[in-house]
Amino acid sequence: MNTFLYGEQQLTVALAMQIAKGTVKGILPPNTILRVQQSATNVAAILQSNKTVYGINTGFGPLCDTLISPADTQKLQYNLLISHAVGVGNAIEPLLAKLMLITKVQALAQGYSGISLQVLERIIWHIDNDIIPVVPEKGSVGASGDLAPLAHLFLPLIGLGQVYINGVKCTLKDIETTHPTYNVTPITLQAKEGLALINGTQFILAHAVLALHKMQQLLNIADCVGALSLDAYMASAAPFTEVLHSLRPYQGTMLVAARLRNLLSGSQIVAAHQQCNRVQDPYSLRCMPQVHGASRNAYEHLYQLATIELNSVTDNPIVLSPTDSISGGNFHGQPLAMALDYVTVAAAELGNISDRRCYLLLEGKYGLPKLLVTHTGINSGLMIPQYTTAALVTENKTLCFPASADSIPTSLGQEDHVSMGSISGRKLLQVLNNVSYIYAIELLYAVQAIEFRLPLLTSLPLQKIITVVRSKVDFLTNDRPLQQDIENLIAIINDEENSGLFE
Repeated sequence: MNTFLYGEQQLTVALAMQIAKGTVKGILPPNTILRVQQSATNVAAILQSNKTVYGINTGFGPLCDTLISPADTQKLQYNLLISHAVGVGNAIEPLLAKLMLITKVQALAQGYSGISLQVLERIIWHIDNDIIPVVPEKGSVGASGDLAPLAHLFLPLIGLGQVYINGVKCTLKDIETTHPTYNVTPITLQAKEGLALINGTQFILAHAVLALHKMQQLLNIADCVGALSLDAYMASAAPFTEVLHSLRPYQGTMLVAARLRNLLSGSQIVAAHQQCNRVQDPYSLRCMPQVHGASRNAYEHLYQLATIELNSVTDNPIVLSPTDSISGGNFHGQPLAMALDYVTVAAAELGNISDRRCYLLLEGKYGLPKLLVTHTGINSGLMIPQYTTAALVTENKTLCFPASADSIPTSLGQEDHVSMGSISGRKLLQVLNNVSYIYAIELLYAVQAIEFRLPLLTSLPLQKIITVVRSKVDFLTNDRPLQQDIENLIAIINDEENSGLFE
């Protein structure tokens, strides 16, 4: 198995996903271990000194001026975890919680947080054994760290909370009898350790990582399904000409135009109507490079920011030496929150333009039958799935309000501006899930429509997609229940083994 060196190598979105899926193993190299041990020693030295340092020998939030005696240090850290575990709602999926663990290890492994090697090794043990804490989805305001979800994430370290094993939610007591290998003694947290665990942006970051992973596939699917719809509609490929996009050279636009040129190259359908009298096609076909490309630009922006965050120290205070620490705001989620909101709009627009293409294919123009079946009246054909895309598009629009535009003071005003980035991340994943279904329905339409162009064939790359679709969904002649067809298509879209099909 390939390995990743925590605290020494640069973590990427792809590596984080590979560690989460068990294809790469994260380990602590010797240099990282030394840094971590030195940082813990630094905290111990500060505790023995007379210097007042937030979170080490003081209370938290508005209690930052309340001094804590060395004798109460362990109780302070214990109480911090249990008092902050106030999340509500459904639990996030185990994959997201696992990404939180992975990204937290990388942050702590930088050696500025005062965490002990014992705690860090226990977190890695959870990752390696796929014993993942249960974390409620709601409760973080995205500043002072994702406090509530991170507190839940680390309750098992002190013998509390619940965990998933093989996807099943268990209590720690259940595991003692059903899984003897979990016989791990609860850890007694030392000075600053509880604070280091719950201060950070790992809830927001985990959502960003998973969203970027999902959206990369959807961006590729957008171009492929859009190309299928364009060929089925007998629309022009001229708007994708290279010279046109060199005159307005946005990176995303040029990439999408090039992909569309390649996807349509060799299509008999394109060749058959090059001399037709149609001057311009509707925007949802003609402007795919501009719209899909803008969404790609947004994706790249979030990807760059997430890569920085994946390799950053995001707790507070930062411990530099036995005598030097800095209280700052690296836990504030605004850098990711604003970008997540931006990408939520970008993702929603992918669904918006896809719905418009679905509508075009139903109109019965340019040789296509109305509603994409030949015998309408008694048959509704493919009329109704577009209702679903319309509903999903509108739902996405309601999710596009930027959570980062709002802030409600907390902690008696000490934390008077927060990012709400946790909400931004959750909304983005909802939108991406809806867009996946919209593309499943456009794929249903486009493959049905393009078969009315036979014996003319589309390009080889698009024909491969049609073959895979037809292995799961039959051509529609008469009305039948379509919900299972849509589910079969969403399975194709979500199956990462099909990623090469849409590249």
